[in-house]
Parts: sequence; structure tokens; C-alpha cells
Amino acid sequence: MNALKKMFAPVDMTMGKPWEDILIFTVPMLIGNIAQQLYNTVDSVVVGNYVGDNALAAVGSAGPILNLLIVLFIGISVGASIMVSQYFGARKREDLSIAIANSIVLTGIASILVMIMATVAAKPLLILLKTPESILDWCTSYLRILFLGVAGLAFYNILSGILRGLGDSISALLYLIVASVLNIILDLLFVVKFDMGVSGVALATVIAQAISSVLCLLKLMRMKELFDFRLPYFKVTRQHGLNIIRLGVPSGVTQAIMSMAMLIVQSLTNSFGEKFIAANVIVMRVDGFAMLPNFSFGTAMTTYAGQNVGARAYDRVVQGARQGTAMAIGFSATITGLILIFGKFLMGIFTNTADLVTLSMNMMRILAVGYIAMAIIQSLSGVMRGAGDTVTPMWISIVMTIVLRVPIAYGLVHLTRSAEFPGGRRESIYISLLISWVLGAIITCVCYKRGKWREKAI
Repeated sequence: MNALKKMFAPVDMTMGKPWEDILIFTVPMLIGNIAQQLYNTVDSVVVGNYVGDNALAAVGSAGPILNLLIVLFIGISVGASIMVSQYFGARKREDLSIAIANSIVLTGIASILVMIMATVAAKPLLILLKTPESILDWCTSYLRILFLGVAGLAFYNILSGILRGLGDSISALLYLIVASVLNIILDLLFVVKFDMGVSGVALATVIAQAISSVLCLLKLMRMKELFDFRLPYFKVTRQHGLNIIRLGVPSGVTQAIMSMAMLIVQSLTNSFGEKFIAANVIVMRVDGFAMLPNFSFGTAMTTYAGQNVGARAYDRVVQGARQGTAMAIGFSATITGLILIFGKFLMGIFTNTADLVTLSMNMMRILAVGYIAMAIIQSLSGVMRGAGDTVTPMWISIVMTIVLRVPIAYGLVHLTRSAEFPGGRRESIYISLLISWVLGAIITCVCYKRGKWREKAI
């Protein structure tokens, strides 16, 4: 019983061997991220096999718009996680209590705003992106259902971010697994049995996310030994509200910029037709799994750096950054290798169309080396964010996406036009992504070495 209680207790990452702290924290989060990736993956598998390739393309085309319109939650989540980890490391109970309560209130306000604006804007944005007429209605219904139930997605991300800031990655994992299993069951029920198509997939996701957010909230309400969950703290204070915004806005802007770049490139992708759109969906689903070690270590490094910066243990931050990045590279290389070996089997899960699987696998091979570069970007950016420097990673993302990725994508498509490929070669889209990742890793290393992040603690 004591062992089980210890497993679900917050982890103090200011003591012990850095690599052990990071690894113990990362592994449950990696498993949790795999479970979260199953949300979209199962959606795609069920839709691709039971509705068709066009429905698969519809779900994928909706992704960039969904990402663009949830940037408010990304910002609040990152700001809350950084504040919580630093206050936890500094042992400031009252500040920790206020930060958690303020984050919950801001999430509620943001959920209402996004629900209203995004539901109205969904179809006009899809039309603006030249979404093929054959999948437009499916895309619209999928997005509108997700945005009407956006509060579940929002609160899960913020509350699980708070749990991770406290060093508890196990609880978020457990609740996400419960939600993922429920999502799979509901997908099959709504799509296969009730024949609800794309709308059924969206509804299943909304219900599963809502349940995971409720479970996270109940867990936080029981953590009375660390902070106070009382009504007076839910009044948004100037200091804590501004800190959440200051720390979170750059991350939200980063996500918005990346999503805008994806939207611009999505317009280019759409010009190649439904088949390439469907292939792109498959690649992005597999890409989601390839990225999991990178995102997991990035989040772990944010918590690790936040707690140790709060404790003013800067040498320990540098030591952990070096060890954490090395582990991230190792994990990423292993998973990328497995995807290259078993990629065709993985992609065959999404569709029975053989040439679609071959096309998807060819695109995936282009990206392979880039995942090592992303391991470096995510880990070192995580350290900078945890220290309170969320602006530098924002500028790195702007350079990667706006300055590099988009112009290179359109430039390569233009340069590869020929009699055989009048619209340019489709590979250009993935080559541009690979180039931007590699150059982004070099820029990130330079910015981390400059050490400006040391001056940003709250």
C-alpha cells in the first residue's frame, strides 16, 4: 500500500541523480503520450477502415485548424506548469495554491471563448484552405463537435500540466489510459454500430477527454499536503495572472505560428488531391508516435528545470540538460528505427489501399533523420521554458516555420515542376520539413549555450 501511494506521490526533482529523476518522470509520461496519440490514431484507423479514404482525409485536414484554435490552452498549460514547478521547487505553498486556482479560472474563460469563435469559424477556414468539396462537410461536422466539447480537452491539458509541474506523471498517465480505452470503445460503438461516421469519432473523443479532465481535477483536490484548494484562491490576481500570461503567451504564439505554417502548407498539400491528403494523414499519425520521446523529454525537462531553478540549483539544471538530451536522442533513434523497419505494417492499419501505403512510407523515410534533430530542439527548449525563458523557443519556432519551412516548401514545389509533375513534386513538402528541423536544432543549441535562460526565473 505504501509503495502504491509513493508511486502516485509528487516527485521532488531537486535531489538525486539528474538522469534518474528525468527518466523516472519521463517513462510514465511517454506511455501517457502514447495513449493520447491513440485518440487521433484510433479515429483515423476506424474512419479509414469503416468509412473510407476520403473520410480519413477529412479527419486529417481538420487537424491544423484544430491546433490553431486551441493555442490559448497551450499557453495557459505551459504557463501554469512552469509556475507550479518553480513554486514547488521553492516550497512556496500559498503562491502554488493561487497559481493552480488561477490557471483553472483562466482555462474556463478560454474554453468559452474558443467554443463560440471556433464553431463559427470552422467552415470558412476550411473553404479558405481550398479543402476539396468531397470532404468539406465531413471536416466541418468533425471540427464543430470537437469545439463544442473543447472544455474537456482544455482542462485535461491544463490539469495534467499542473500534475506534471508537481512531479506527478503517473496519475496523468492512469487517467489518460482510462480515457483512451473508453475512446476506442466509443469509436467502435458510434461508427461501426450506429453508423455515425466522422461525427461519431469526434463525439467519442469529446466524451473521453471530458472524463480524463474530471479525473485529473479529483486528484488535485486530494493533494492537500502540497497546496490549498479553497475558493478565495480562485480570484485571479494581477501577479499570478500576469505570470501565467507572460510565461504562457510565447508558447501559445509558438503553437499558433506552427499551426499557421501547417495551414499554409496544408493548402499546398490539398492541391495534390485527396489521395495525397490521405497519405499525409497517415504519415502524420505515424509521425505522432515518432515524436513522442521528443515531446515527453521536452516536458520532463521543463518540470526538471523549473523545480531546480526554483531551488536555485543552476549547476544541476545544466547537468540534467546534458543527460536528458542524450537520453532523448537515444529513445528517438530507437523508435525511428523501428518505424522504418515496420512502417509499412503500421501504415497498413489505416488503409487497405496498397499504393497509398507505399506513398506514405516513401514520405516517412524522408523525415527519419529529422527526429534526432527534434530530440535536441525539444529537450533544450524544455530547459529554457522551465527556467522561465519561453520567448527564445518562440523565436526559434518562428525561424523554423515562417522563415525556413514555408518558403522552402513552396520554393521546392515551384522548382520541381515539369511535364511529368506540373504541380511540382510532392516530396518537396517533407524535404522542407526535414531541412527546417535540422537547422532548428543548430539554432537551439546556440541559444541554449548563450545561457540567457538563467536570468528568467519568476
